[in-house]
Amino acid sequence: MLNKAVNTVKRIKRKLGNIALIDKSKLYSLWEQQQLAKIFSRFKIDCVFDVGANYGQYATMLRKKCGFRGLIISFEPIPDVAEDLRKLSAHDPRWIVKELALSDAKGEAIFNVMKGSQFSSMSSPLHNETQLFTRQNSIKTSITVQTDSLANVYEELLSQYNFSNPFLKLDTQGYDVHILKSSENCISAFVGLQSELSVKKIYKDSVYFCDAIKYYESLGFTLCAFVPNNAGHFPILIETDCLMINNKYLS
Repeated sequence: MLNKAVNTVKRIKRKLGNIALIDKSKLYSLWEQQQLAKIFSRFKIDCVFDVGANYGQYATMLRKKCGFRGLIISFEPIPDVAEDLRKLSAHDPRWIVKELALSDAKGEAIFNVMKGSQFSSMSSPLHNETQLFTRQNSIKTSITVQTDSLANVYEELLSQYNFSNPFLKLDTQGYDVHILKSSENCISAFVGLQSELSVKKIYKDSVYFCDAIKYYESLGFTLCAFVPNNAGHFPILIETDCLMINNKYLS
């Protein structure tokens, strides 16, 4: 009886092929997962800089949904969140946690911890263009965090881990462009990047999506895809992510 049931399941799987049941509330994330998996495979990505890691949602998605087995370096400046990340990654020797905020220089800075932890940022909240996040995107407390530039940490980590094809993911709540402007000399080392784009500004340092894309293009990157970073707020688009590839890998 058991063998018959097993054989039935196998036949069903063969007939379904690539068809799968998906929770419709998570459907938005499928496109991101598919695009990242293709990029990582095509360009042999062996390291991901996970800047703005929060509680490890992105790194966990890479492991469980994209099949990525390379090095992940997660940057998270909030001490208690970084501690939770270290616990989460303790079983994974290829997942490194850095309790650090990327900025324009090595030192210290004031970091705003918002009521909704995923909104925490070096930047201050802004509510002029949308009122949707007035409660979550408000300052609960401000703390002093350690900072460094992307250029500095890139050189240190390259010498330590000797990766070849790194990918840069930025989710710093309005601060992505600011981080890159202080480290333009190292950006060409990344095969690709993922950045959060502001259609509506919810931080004072946010850069409008069209200007951010133009800036990334000026650094030598070409747009690969837009991917949603949340379930959205129909019918208004507030934010989305872009995936971009370094031009030197497209020839």
